[in-house]
Amino acid sequence: MTPIRTLPALLLLFLASLLAPAASAAITQDDLLPVDEAFVLTATAPARDRIEIRWKITDGYYLYRHRTGVEADAGFVAQPLQLPKGKAYRDEFFGDVETYRGELVATLPGRPASGTDSVSLKIKYQGCADAGICYPPQTRTLKVALPPAAGDAFVPLGGGALAGNLLGQTPQAGMDALPLPEEQAFAFEAIAFNGNELLLRLTPARGYYVYRDRTSMALEGAQGVSLQAPRWPKGTAHRDEHFGDVTVYFDQAEVPVPLKRDRADAVTATLRVTFQGCQTDGICYPPMTRRVKLAIPSGTVTPPSTPDTPAPATVAPLPTATTTPDTTTSAASIATDVERTRPPEEVLARNPRGTSSLLVALALALTGGLILNLMPCVLPILSLKALSLAESGREGGDARRRALWYTAGVLVSFVAVGALAIALRAAGQALGWGFQLQQPWVVGLLAYVMFAVGLSLSGVFAIGHRLAGTGHGLASRRGPVGDFFTGVLAVVVASPCTAPFMGVALAYAFTAPTPLALLVFAVLGLGLALPFLLIGFVPALASRLPRPGAWMDTLKQVLAFPMYLTAVWLLWVLGKQRGIDAVGLALVGLVLLALGLWWFQRARFAVAPLQRALALALAVSALVPLAMLHRLPAETAAAPTTEGHAAYSAERLAALRVEGRIVFVDMTADWCVTCKANEKAVLDTPAFRELLATHDAVMLTGDWTNVDPAITAFLEAHGAVGVPLYVMYPRGGGAGEVLPTVLTQDGMRRAFERAAR
Repeated sequence: MTPIRTLPALLLLFLASLLAPAASAAITQDDLLPVDEAFVLTATAPARDRIEIRWKITDGYYLYRHRTGVEADAGFVAQPLQLPKGKAYRDEFFGDVETYRGELVATLPGRPASGTDSVSLKIKYQGCADAGICYPPQTRTLKVALPPAAGDAFVPLGGGALAGNLLGQTPQAGMDALPLPEEQAFAFEAIAFNGNELLLRLTPARGYYVYRDRTSMALEGAQGVSLQAPRWPKGTAHRDEHFGDVTVYFDQAEVPVPLKRDRADAVTATLRVTFQGCQTDGICYPPMTRRVKLAIPSGTVTPPSTPDTPAPATVAPLPTATTTPDTTTSAASIATDVERTRPPEEVLARNPRGTSSLLVALALALTGGLILNLMPCVLPILSLKALSLAESGREGGDARRRALWYTAGVLVSFVAVGALAIALRAAGQALGWGFQLQQPWVVGLLAYVMFAVGLSLSGVFAIGHRLAGTGHGLASRRGPVGDFFTGVLAVVVASPCTAPFMGVALAYAFTAPTPLALLVFAVLGLGLALPFLLIGFVPALASRLPRPGAWMDTLKQVLAFPMYLTAVWLLWVLGKQRGIDAVGLALVGLVLLALGLWWFQRARFAVAPLQRALALALAVSALVPLAMLHRLPAETAAAPTTEGHAAYSAERLAALRVEGRIVFVDMTADWCVTCKANEKAVLDTPAFRELLATHDAVMLTGDWTNVDPAITAFLEAHGAVGVPLYVMYPRGGGAGEVLPTVLTQDGMRRAFERAAR
C-alpha cells in the first residue's frame, strides 16, 4: 500500500486506540468533593467585638483571598475583614492572587448593638481543586451567638458546662449556647454486630438533631461484601423550612444495616457515613463524613433470591448553612440552583460517573455531529463536498477514496481543536467551544480562505486540472489532499455552531480524562462526516448521485457566491471585535491576495519564474494586515437600550432577583450562527417583547464575541461549554431553568408561564 492510501487507515486505527482506555479511565464518584466537604465552614465569637470565620480546607483544594468576603447584619457594626497573608500565585484567570491551603481563619472585628445576642453573617468565598476544576462562587449564611455582655446572668459555655457537670446536669444547647464543634454535637459509632449485619449509632447532643433522609453510607475495601438498605428506627416528624416535612432524630438512634455477601470469609473494611444535622433553632452544619474501620467476621452468603436493596450512596447538602432563610441572591447561588434543576442528561454530562455516562456522551456526540451538517455555517463547505462527490460519478473506488480522505480531515481537525481547547482550559484560559473565533486574526484568516475559495470557483485562479473539493483548489494538485483540506475547513467553520445534543457531549468532554475527551471529539467528527462516508461506501447511495457533465462548471461558479457571503460575514464579526479599522485592514489584505493570485494565474504557463515568485510574494504579503490586528483595541459591546433589556452583570442579575423579577439571561456572540438565528426568529420579535412586558420581566444579554471572564464563569457555573446559553429565573427567587439551545416562540411562552407561577 502507498503512503497516501494507508493514511486514512492509520487515522482510523488512531480513533480505535482511543477506545482502549475508555473503561479503565472512567471518572469515579469521589473525583471532586462536594463544596461543603472541600471547604468546611464554621464561625464562632470568642468575644462580643470579634467573630472568627474558619475554613477547614481539604488537601488538594485551595481558596482565593480576593474572592473571600463577609457581611454582617445590622445588629453588628463590622469593620473590614482581617485576612492572613496567603501564598502568592500567578493565576491565568485572575492574574496575581493569594491562595490558602489547609486552613483559613478570618477575623471580623466590630461592635454589636445593644441587646444583640447573635449575628447573622453572609459569607462569600470561591475555591478550586488542584485537578483543575473550580467551584462557582459560594454564599453561605451563618448565625453566630455572641457571648453575653458584662453583668448578664448567663454564664459562658466553659463555666456553665463545668458548673453543670459538678451538679450532675447536662448543659442545654440551642440558641442560648454557642454551637458545639461537630464532633461533640454529633457522636457516631459503628460495629460489626455479626457477620451479616452492622449496627450504627448516631447520638446528637441535647438540643441538636440529625436528618434521616440526608444520610448516606458506603463500605470501602470489602470485596464481595456490600451494604443493603438500613433499617431506620421510628423518628420524629419535623417541619423544615427548606425541605418541608422530614424525619429527624433528637435522641440516640441505633440503625441496623444488613450486609449483602458474595463470600463467607471474614473481611476488614472501612465504613464511610455522611450525615447532616442542625442545632435546634440555630445553625445547620454542613454534611459531615465519618470513617470507621471494621473487622467483619465470617457470615453466610446472601441467597440469590434476596432482593438487592443497596444503601443510598449520596446525600444532598442543605442549600445554606443555617435554618434562617437567606433572602438575598448572588450569582453563585443562582448557578447552584440551576444545576439542581437541569435535565438528567445535562447533570450526567457535567458530572460523568463511568461507562454509562461515556456511552450517553458518545451517542449524543454522534447525533450532534450529524445535525451539524444542517447548520447554516457549514452548508457552504458541504455544498462543495457534494459537488466533489458528484464529480466522482459512479466510480465506487474514487468515491470511497474521497469520502475516506474527507473523514480523515474531519476527525483529525475535531481532535486537534478539542485537544487545544482542553489544554487551554487546563492552563486557566477562559475559553470554550468556538474559542478560535474569539481571536481576530483567526477570523481574518478564515475570511481570506473563504475569499480565496470563491476566487478559485469563479475561475480567477486554479491549481490543478480537476476539482477535488475546496482543498484541492487551495492546497495541491492531488485529490486526496484537497478532500482532506475540505474536511479541515468544514470543522473550522462548523465549530462555532452548537447543534442540539452537542452541548451535553462537549460538557462531558471538558470534564472527562483526556483520552475520553478526545474520543468524544472524534465521534463528533464522525457524525459530521458520516453522510459522505455512507455515500462513498454504499453503492446504492452513490448511484443516486447525478452524472458528471458540463453543468458542474456552472454550479461551481454559482457556489463561489456563498463563499463570498461567508467572507463578508467573517468581516462583520471582525468589525464587531476590533472595529471598522480592522475591517479596513482586512479589505486591504483581500485586495493584495486577489491581485497576487490573479497575477500568478496569468504567469503560470509563461516562461517567467520571476513573475510567479513576485505574484506569490504579493499574495503572502496579504498576511501583513492580519498581523496588525492585535494592535487594535477591542470594541466595547453596545449596551442594550430597549425597555426591559440590559447588559449582563452578576451584580445586576442578583439585584433583579432580590426585587423578585423574572429574569431571562441570554449569552450570545456575534460569530454564533445559532445565536443569530434565535435572535431573528424569537428574541428580536414583537411577540417576545410583549412577553417581557406582560410578565414584568427583564432580559440580560451577555456578549461573548470577545473573551470575557465574567461570561465564561457564568457558562462554566451552568455546565455550558459555549454559546448560546439561555437561563430563565422565576419570580420571587428559586431555581433557574436552562432552556433549549434552539428557541421557539411557543417554548418561550411556556417558559415565562412557568417562571411566573
